[in-house]
Amino acid sequence: MGIDVNGGSRGGEEATGFEVAIVVPKKKDGDAGDGSRDCVEFLVRELERAGLVVDRVQGISDEFIKLAAPMRTLGRAAAELQLKKLTYVGVDLPFEWDQVTSFVRQPDGSLFSWCERFTCFRHLIYDIVNETKTELTLYFAGKEFKFQANEPLIKRMESEGIVKQIFPMHDEIKRKQLLGSWALNWLDLTWQPIDEIYSYFGTKIATYFVFLGMYTRWLFFPAAFGLALHMIDFGSLQLLVLPAFFIFIVSWAVFFFQFWKRKNAALLARWGIDSELNCSQSHWEPDKKVDADKPKEKRSLQRDEWLGLLLRIRNNAIIVVGIICLQLPFELAYAHLYEIAESDALKYALTAVYLLAIQYYTKIGGKVSVILIRYENNQGEESSADSLVYKVFGLYFMQSYIGLFYHIYLHRNLTTLRQVLIQRLIVSQACAGEFGGELHPLPKVQLQKV
Repeated sequence: MGIDVNGGSRGGEEATGFEVAIVVPKKKDGDAGDGSRDCVEFLVRELERAGLVVDRVQGISDEFIKLAAPMRTLGRAAAELQLKKLTYVGVDLPFEWDQVTSFVRQPDGSLFSWCERFTCFRHLIYDIVNETKTELTLYFAGKEFKFQANEPLIKRMESEGIVKQIFPMHDEIKRKQLLGSWALNWLDLTWQPIDEIYSYFGTKIATYFVFLGMYTRWLFFPAAFGLALHMIDFGSLQLLVLPAFFIFIVSWAVFFFQFWKRKNAALLARWGIDSELNCSQSHWEPDKKVDADKPKEKRSLQRDEWLGLLLRIRNNAIIVVGIICLQLPFELAYAHLYEIAESDALKYALTAVYLLAIQYYTKIGGKVSVILIRYENNQGEESSADSLVYKVFGLYFMQSYIGLFYHIYLHRNLTTLRQVLIQRLIVSQACAGEFGGELHPLPKVQLQKV
């Protein structure tokens, strides 16, 4: 809730606390000068003229200009920015101060969230310009500079080095509440007050901590399963323990990401954030969507959809055939040569050649994948990125695991498998130190905008 700032609210009008600070150099004792031409004094007057409440605090070497604002001032800025807010009818509309009662308030009762308030503060601060038709001469620390007509004051003072920094300030009441209910609350373990975090820090930070908490809780399952496999003696079935653990970890990762997508979508819906992508808007024209009920438009859209699906199937088939015909024989040949090699020096040399070869093979495969994606009828950048991930993942999966599966299922020689992993790690680390990580078998492919 807003507080009544001393001297800043008219007739008890609701106002924010001091939420933004501007850092300027502290005046020296001999720098009295002309107060009407002093740029800091001029800035303070302009801030007050813009409707902000100003409080000046003297520091050791700098001065801090703390800013608060009545709700009417923030509402005016939000209306100028056409800031969209959720209404009680469930529709996001541009904010209007005259219709303030139609917009949904935050869980703590305030009209704007912290991110919205900070956006309005920045607009009010950077919107201060020289409205006169003549230039003004301002002074600071014995120096003068010309303030041109229609020139933003803050940007000019930043370029002159007078305004050092503009930063948001903590709300001490909410900060102490979060410290007690979140940071210093050891009894609740992984539980977090997500709605309070979202209201104070915004969507990105709240989503980060939601993911971190969910990931920490889900780590219990692989940890418990791995501990059980380590403690229990399976006897003759011991050879199946490692493959079973691999399968469990892959399944766990798939389930985790699926449940995370659902949780993230539920949070965005609860916070009233539109998470839908605008990819389809760039692919189809708006009038096609409106007239989609017409038979011709339906057939056109269905034809485009099927064409895109067939193109993806064709490109995926090209990648699969390339893996089977080119990479699979290469991987099996390396695994077989490693198995029959007698000396360790020959095995190290073979591993180095293998890592060098698959590095270039992955680069070529990534470039081919990008070229194929350009001819797909993908609906937006996210769909193209997903298609690229699937193709490159096939290359990386083959080069990373086919040799391991060869040793496990054909030879069932875990000793050789252990040596392969150790030698591959040693060679990759040595090559990374020598060539700057160029031989590490990780695909480095970037999808550029087409």
